[in-house]
Amino acid sequence: MGFGQTHGMAEDPLSPAAAAAPGAEAPLATADDIRAILETTTTWAVVGCSDDPSRDSHRVAAQLQRWGYRVLPVNPALEVVLGERCWPSLDAIPEEEGVEVVDVFRRSSEAGRHVDEAVAIGASAVWLQLGVVDQAAAARARAAGLRVVMDRCPLIERPRL
Repeated sequence: MGFGQTHGMAEDPLSPAAAAAPGAEAPLATADDIRAILETTTTWAVVGCSDDPSRDSHRVAAQLQRWGYRVLPVNPALEVVLGERCWPSLDAIPEEEGVEVVDVFRRSSEAGRHVDEAVAIGASAVWLQLGVVDQAAAARARAAGLRVVMDRCPLIERPRL
Protein backbone atom coordinates (compact mmCIF):
# COMPACT_ATOMS: atom_id res chain seq x y z
CA MET A 1 0.00 0.00 0.00
CA GLY A 2 1.38 3.46 -0.87
CA PHE A 3 1.75 6.55 1.23
CA GLY A 4 -1.53 8.15 2.21
CA GLN A 5 -3.74 5.10 1.82
CA THR A 6 -5.81 4.24 4.85
CA HIS A 7 -5.52 0.46 5.03
CA GLY A 8 -9.30 0.09 4.82
CA MET A 9 -10.11 2.26 7.85
CA ALA A 10 -13.72 3.40 7.77
CA GLU A 11 -13.02 6.75 9.39
CA ASP A 12 -10.09 9.02 10.03
CA PRO A 13 -8.63 8.13 13.46
CA LEU A 14 -7.89 11.83 13.99
CA SER A 15 -11.54 12.82 13.81
CA PRO A 16 -13.41 13.59 17.05
CA ALA A 17 -15.72 10.66 16.30
CA ALA A 18 -12.73 8.33 16.56
CA ALA A 19 -11.90 9.31 20.15
CA ALA A 20 -11.84 6.25 22.36
CA ALA A 21 -14.81 5.66 24.61
CA PRO A 22 -14.14 4.18 28.04
CA GLY A 23 -13.02 0.59 27.55
CA ALA A 24 -12.47 1.07 23.81
CA GLU A 25 -9.13 1.09 22.02
CA ALA A 26 -7.34 4.42 21.96
CA PRO A 27 -7.15 6.27 18.63
CA LEU A 28 -4.19 5.46 16.40
CA ALA A 29 -3.07 9.06 16.65
CA THR A 30 -4.30 12.44 17.80
CA ALA A 31 -3.73 15.73 16.02
CA ASP A 32 -2.17 17.11 19.23
CA ASP A 33 0.36 14.27 19.41
CA ILE A 34 1.26 14.55 15.74
CA ARG A 35 1.73 18.31 16.01
CA ALA A 36 3.73 18.14 19.23
CA ILE A 37 6.06 15.45 17.92
CA LEU A 38 6.70 17.16 14.60
CA GLU A 39 7.00 20.69 16.00
CA THR A 40 8.88 20.22 19.28
CA THR A 41 11.35 17.38 18.75
CA THR A 42 14.68 17.36 16.96
CA THR A 43 16.25 13.90 17.35
CA TRP A 44 14.65 10.80 15.85
CA ALA A 45 15.93 7.22 16.06
CA VAL A 46 14.68 5.35 12.98
CA VAL A 47 14.39 1.64 13.78
CA GLY A 48 14.66 -0.53 10.68
CA CYS A 49 16.33 2.22 8.66
CA SER A 50 17.65 0.92 5.35
CA ASP A 51 20.58 2.08 3.24
CA ASP A 52 18.51 1.33 0.12
CA PRO A 53 17.14 4.64 -1.26
CA SER A 54 14.12 2.81 -2.73
CA ARG A 55 12.94 1.73 0.76
CA ASP A 56 10.39 3.82 2.65
CA SER A 57 12.53 3.85 5.81
CA HIS A 58 15.42 5.41 3.89
CA ARG A 59 13.23 7.98 2.12
CA VAL A 60 11.52 9.02 5.37
CA ALA A 61 14.82 9.30 7.24
CA ALA A 62 16.35 11.34 4.40
CA GLN A 63 13.39 13.73 4.35
CA LEU A 64 13.50 14.11 8.13
CA GLN A 65 17.16 15.14 7.73
CA ARG A 66 16.27 17.64 4.99
CA TRP A 67 13.69 19.16 7.32
CA GLY A 68 16.40 19.64 9.93
CA TYR A 69 15.79 16.72 12.28
CA ARG A 70 18.75 14.72 13.54
CA VAL A 71 18.28 11.10 12.42
CA LEU A 72 19.95 8.20 14.22
CA PRO A 73 19.50 5.07 12.10
CA VAL A 74 18.98 1.78 13.95
CA ASN A 75 19.77 -1.43 12.08
CA PRO A 76 22.15 -4.14 13.34
CA ALA A 77 23.17 -5.10 9.79
CA LEU A 78 24.50 -1.65 8.79
CA GLU A 79 27.30 0.68 9.89
CA VAL A 80 26.39 4.01 8.25
CA VAL A 81 23.16 5.34 6.75
CA LEU A 82 22.67 8.86 5.40
CA GLY A 83 26.04 9.91 6.77
CA GLU A 84 25.15 8.90 10.33
CA ARG A 85 26.50 6.04 12.38
CA CYS A 86 23.97 3.23 12.36
CA TRP A 87 23.27 1.79 15.79
CA PRO A 88 22.59 -1.93 16.31
CA SER A 89 19.77 -1.26 18.80
CA LEU A 90 18.08 1.57 20.64
CA ASP A 91 19.81 0.74 23.89
CA ALA A 92 23.22 1.02 22.15
CA ILE A 93 22.61 4.71 21.46
CA PRO A 94 24.38 6.79 24.13
CA GLU A 95 22.05 8.82 26.34
CA GLU A 96 23.84 12.03 25.35
CA GLU A 97 22.51 11.62 21.79
CA GLY A 98 19.15 12.67 23.24
CA VAL A 99 16.71 10.44 21.35
CA GLU A 100 13.28 12.08 21.57
CA VAL A 101 11.28 10.10 19.01
CA VAL A 102 11.57 6.42 18.12
CA ASP A 103 10.22 5.93 14.59
CA VAL A 104 9.50 2.24 13.94
CA PHE A 105 9.73 0.63 10.50
CA ARG A 106 9.13 -2.93 11.65
CA ARG A 107 6.11 -5.22 11.31
CA SER A 108 3.43 -4.84 13.97
CA SER A 109 4.43 -8.11 15.64
CA GLU A 110 7.91 -6.66 16.29
CA ALA A 111 6.87 -3.12 17.21
CA GLY A 112 6.11 -3.78 20.88
CA ARG A 113 9.69 -4.55 21.85
CA HIS A 114 10.88 -1.33 20.20
CA VAL A 115 8.18 0.65 21.99
CA ASP A 116 9.35 -0.86 25.28
CA GLU A 117 12.94 0.07 24.37
CA ALA A 118 11.78 3.63 23.65
CA VAL A 119 10.31 3.82 27.15
CA ALA A 120 13.50 2.37 28.63
CA ILE A 121 15.80 4.90 26.93
CA GLY A 122 13.66 7.86 27.98
CA ALA A 123 12.24 8.87 24.59
CA SER A 124 9.30 11.26 24.69
CA ALA A 125 7.42 9.74 21.75
CA VAL A 126 7.03 6.71 19.51
CA TRP A 127 5.89 6.88 15.92
CA LEU A 128 4.78 3.64 14.25
CA GLN A 129 4.78 3.93 10.48
CA LEU A 130 1.98 3.18 8.02
CA GLY A 131 0.59 -0.30 8.57
CA VAL A 132 2.23 -0.67 12.01
CA VAL A 133 -0.26 -0.92 14.88
CA ASP A 134 0.20 -2.39 18.35
CA GLN A 135 -2.48 -1.18 20.76
CA ALA A 136 -0.98 -2.97 23.79
CA ALA A 137 2.45 -1.41 23.20
CA ALA A 138 0.86 1.99 22.64
CA ALA A 139 -0.99 1.68 25.94
CA ARG A 140 2.28 0.86 27.73
CA ALA A 141 3.98 3.86 26.12
CA ARG A 142 1.12 6.21 26.99
CA ALA A 143 1.10 4.90 30.57
CA ALA A 144 4.81 5.78 30.74
CA GLY A 145 4.03 9.33 29.53
CA LEU A 146 5.08 9.05 25.88
CA ARG A 147 3.16 10.49 22.98
CA VAL A 148 2.14 7.80 20.48
CA VAL A 149 1.34 7.89 16.77
CA MET A 150 0.48 4.69 14.89
CA ASP A 151 -0.23 3.91 11.24
CA ARG A 152 0.93 7.35 10.09
CA CYS A 153 3.89 8.74 8.16
CA PRO A 154 5.62 12.03 8.99
CA LEU A 155 6.07 12.71 5.27
CA ILE A 156 2.29 12.88 4.98
CA GLU A 157 1.55 14.53 8.34
CA ARG A 158 4.14 17.33 8.43
CA PRO A 159 2.86 19.11 5.30
CA ARG A 160 -0.64 19.09 6.86
CA LEU A 161 0.50 21.24 9.82
